[in-house]
Amino acid sequence: MKRLAINLVILASVFFIFTACSNNSKDNKEDTLVIGIDDKFAPMGFRDDNNEIVGFDIDYAKAAAKKMNMSVEFQPIDWKTKESELSSGRIDLIWNGYTITDERKEKVLFTKPYLKNAQVVVTLADSKITKLDDLEGKVVGLQSLSSASDALNGSPIKSKIKEVTEFSDNVLALNDLKSGRLDAVVIDEIVIDYYMTKEQDSFKILEESLAPEEYGIGVKKGNEALLEKLQKALDEMNEDGTAAEVSEKWFGENKVLK
Repeated sequence: MKRLAINLVILASVFFIFTACSNNSKDNKEDTLVIGIDDKFAPMGFRDDNNEIVGFDIDYAKAAAKKMNMSVEFQPIDWKTKESELSSGRIDLIWNGYTITDERKEKVLFTKPYLKNAQVVVTLADSKITKLDDLEGKVVGLQSLSSASDALNGSPIKSKIKEVTEFSDNVLALNDLKSGRLDAVVIDEIVIDYYMTKEQDSFKILEESLAPEEYGIGVKKGNEALLEKLQKALDEMNEDGTAAEVSEKWFGENKVLK
């Protein structure tokens, strides 16, 4: 009888500990925003020389999470599967230069736009290509399943291009451009502006852009509560100057939309 009582006490203790750990794990998960990013998308989100994830969107997200009394975890993902990662619940937000499009609005909820951008064509600085029509018969690279692809598909020049090569990220595309395997790359203006400051005299941007666009943050369909909480934090950051401070750090000026 005494042994039975001892065993019951042990079982009760184990159950208590398991329940407490489970509840703590659940609470920690609910207090953490898991953000899906492309960690090669400078200056929005990328790895620095110490392999730390940094960038405008990284600082912007950290500041928003602080306003929301939440912690943040950045999860590098395959950008081609970003909407699937979100809908499956493996991430809470898509936040890394994520362009708002009508097609994407059918899959995710969006915050209000926070940055303006454009899809542009970049070539080597000494290239003879000077306008979109010069892309006829040329090999063009871009990031797969990105708004760069949408912009090119919507341009009349697409049918005249010899070949479109898709890459998993912009870094690989720019490397192929520098090696001569590509004649041009379609890329976010914000991204190539950053690389042109790092590699001066390497690239040039054609004056004709393919498409203006705006960045927003993607939230899982049905999670209006998180969208509302996040948007409230972003609005507060605009009002108290936090957003401007982050923008000036990365762009030298306040580019955040109000």
